[in-house]
Amino acid sequence: MSERGNKKQLVGLVASDKNDKTVVVEVTRRTRHPIYHKYISRRKRYQAHDELNDCRVGDRVLIEECRPLSRHKHWRIKQVLDRAV
Repeated sequence: MSERGNKKQLVGLVASDKNDKTVVVEVTRRTRHPIYHKYISRRKRYQAHDELNDCRVGDRVLIEECRPLSRHKHWRIKQVLDRAV
């Protein structure tokens, strides 16, 4: 049975667009410290496939999990939400 509709999606900012058809997307999430209960910002960088090379640094994008495209690329750009000014 395939799970086509249950792909993970994340929203992040494009941190780098120097590679061909690849962008680095930085996803920031806020989590609560287990002992001190203070909110902490955590960030992670994902390499995402950008087929048309239309994303620029600072764009807010929606990325979706996909099959492995290369050694580090397992995400695809689904939609550009906001353009950088």
